[in-house]
Amino acid sequence: MTAISQAIHTLQGSLPKGVDLVAVSKFHPVEALMEAYNAGQRIFGESRAQELIKKVPEMPDDVEWHFIGHLQTNKVKSIIPIVSLIHSIDSEKLLRTVDEEAGKAGRIVDVLLELHVAQEESKFGFTPEDCLRLAGDGTFASLKNVRIRGVMGMATNTEDEAEIAKEFHAIRAVFDTLKQGAMSANPEFSIVSMGMSDDYEIAIAEGSTMVRVGSKIFGPRQY
Repeated sequence: MTAISQAIHTLQGSLPKGVDLVAVSKFHPVEALMEAYNAGQRIFGESRAQELIKKVPEMPDDVEWHFIGHLQTNKVKSIIPIVSLIHSIDSEKLLRTVDEEAGKAGRIVDVLLELHVAQEESKFGFTPEDCLRLAGDGTFASLKNVRIRGVMGMATNTEDEAEIAKEFHAIRAVFDTLKQGAMSANPEFSIVSMGMSDDYEIAIAEGSTMVRVGSKIFGPRQY
């Protein structure tokens, strides 16, 4: 058994029921992805449109591709035909662009709303207040070709586990508020994507339903 397949088996065996694993495969070669695939992994996360488009034809058809990185509006059209879930909807403009391009492609695209709760200014995303406002004013309901499946967020890159837990708790709280309010009639609104290689266990404890793990599976990035 290879190191990658061992990592997949270990992770899959340790995740609670109801928590999905996204193998973050960005910057890693298709050979590495195939090792994870052969170990049973089917969900892969990419963060660059060009890299995603290149890998798709080289992998089996039953792979579920998630886009997890910052998405520029001019790249939306290229990924719409192939992506199963976009984690990183970080603005109303991007949300409307995805809706428009999905309509042109004759698709309904699943997305997550990226929340910005971390201390770093470099992080993208809606503030919790913006998110609740857009849900309350009918913006989300007006979208015809986008299905909002839940929320995504990242914690501050810090050793302070209490701070990380607090931020994940805040992300889950926004999800719960939406689930009980504006999104209460949408059973498909069910995903809380938070937690990466270094903090996914804290994220799960705070209510994550989907973790995005890269280096713990594939090792350091291969640029």
